[in-house]
Amino acid sequence: MRPAATKISVLDGPLWKQMMVSGAKALELKKHEVDALNVFPVPDGDTGTNMFLTIQSAARDAGKVTSQSIGEVAAAASMGSLMGARGNSGVILSQLLRGIAKGLEGLNTANPLQVAQALQSGVDTAYKAVMKPVEGTILTVSKETARGALAMAKSGGSLVETLQEAQQKGLKSLAKTPDLLPVLKQAGVVDAGGQGFLVILSGWIAVLTGETFITETNGEVESSPDQHIPVSAETKDFMQVENLDYPYCTEFLVKGTDLRVEQMKQDLLDRGDCLLVVGTPEVVKIHVHVKNPGKILDYAIQWGSLHEVQIHNMLEQNESMAHALKEKEIADALEADTETDNPSQPLKEFGVVAVAMGQGIADVFLSLGADEVVFGGQTMNPSTEDLAEAVRKVPARQVFILPNNGNIVMAARQVKDVVQDRQVHVIPSKSIPQGISALLSFNSDGEIETNIKNMETGLSGVRSGEVTYAVRDSQFGDLTISDGDLLGLIEDVIVTTGKSLNEVAQSTLDKMEWKTRDLVTIFYGEETKLEEVERLQDWLREENPNIEVEVHPGRQPLYYYIFGVE
Repeated sequence: MRPAATKISVLDGPLWKQMMVSGAKALELKKHEVDALNVFPVPDGDTGTNMFLTIQSAARDAGKVTSQSIGEVAAAASMGSLMGARGNSGVILSQLLRGIAKGLEGLNTANPLQVAQALQSGVDTAYKAVMKPVEGTILTVSKETARGALAMAKSGGSLVETLQEAQQKGLKSLAKTPDLLPVLKQAGVVDAGGQGFLVILSGWIAVLTGETFITETNGEVESSPDQHIPVSAETKDFMQVENLDYPYCTEFLVKGTDLRVEQMKQDLLDRGDCLLVVGTPEVVKIHVHVKNPGKILDYAIQWGSLHEVQIHNMLEQNESMAHALKEKEIADALEADTETDNPSQPLKEFGVVAVAMGQGIADVFLSLGADEVVFGGQTMNPSTEDLAEAVRKVPARQVFILPNNGNIVMAARQVKDVVQDRQVHVIPSKSIPQGISALLSFNSDGEIETNIKNMETGLSGVRSGEVTYAVRDSQFGDLTISDGDLLGLIEDVIVTTGKSLNEVAQSTLDKMEWKTRDLVTIFYGEETKLEEVERLQDWLREENPNIEVEVHPGRQPLYYYIFGVE
């Protein structure tokens, strides 16, 4: 039986684990409500889902820690959130948890003031992680919660009173977000990220006050099926790994004092493949594929004690998967194989990972030279770990990531902190046409700086447009939008609306000034009828037969068309 809230004077590791699970459960119950706060009435509101998957990953990693130390559990939660971060909102949440872990570092328990200071550390870390912080977002709401917590803690408030005051200040801040961001006021919503953070906070408070977010799931957060399956240019059915140089996937924690993370990374660089070494001077997580796990464990035990040691034989895993292929679809086989690599391939200098939101679009990226494609985009942003796994599978010393969506760029940038055995470069493409233009500017024989410059320049040479549908009544600028209306967007801004797909597509292209360009590229979605595509092509030929038009079956969900004009 949980003690009364007023009797909980300090926060320890087991309590923080419960709070992480409860926060995840609270957001799981409310994620669709948070998703619905999307500023645009388009079917890709995913803030709540992204934040839930991020906090779910944090709770899962925190739950693996056997220590009673709040510092160690917070570090594990931070690590989990880093790996599971999805979308801008998820990345910012992971930075908040990272800063909280910094504030609790080295502590066995934390009193109300230390908890409040950790919240402030989280805010500081999150602000530093965002290149151009915008007020009226989750940043503002978290800042006010930290201020409320500090004020209450300094006045002698209990742990639960400190968090409840933080919540009250956060709610007031959330209500003011439309005054700070006019686009929120026009859409009639508050900031989705700020709302998601306060839902998580309500889950934390529920543990202290005896509510039941945890008991509904027996203390666990149900996992959601991962939709972001990397597809390799070299793989059609599944990876053959019989000749793996490093067949043992080895993962464990090292606990000690004065653990030197960077030195450990350097010492292990040549010992295997897919190396990950992250942590603090007290706790370090190591993941590596090796020939002999014993040698790695012998090395690590010199630094401290070993915990949560897991060793998997990937050859055996692949053998079982080969039998399963007879009864499963190829997509299932690819999903089962995302843990495998092919490190026996000779390393080339450059490789490319691209994100795509449809099989047809993925095929185009692969045909243009991308090594790996991660499925994702609107409504299904891949996590930092998804992208890192794809990077690790590329047999190259330096890997470019093309996020191809503005909500994936931040998660992609975090891959640099996760993958240490090769250089990662993020080209900040915010649309499929931008990504294709960047990839066409890539030269596998060029110099790194020249490639970065050319690919980033390629982003500015193309205009991007989309046609989708409205999911609610809304007012955007001078446009009155009804639920179900078709919407035309240019660079993620709604520019036209209507009832006819052909008319909205034509209007969008006209506003993209397609007649003044040389090339129009069209990706049509999985719900777009071929006769509609042919009507649009006929119109383009009649209006200006001198402009080249390329049409591809993108097979993307939700978006009838994706346009590129250059």
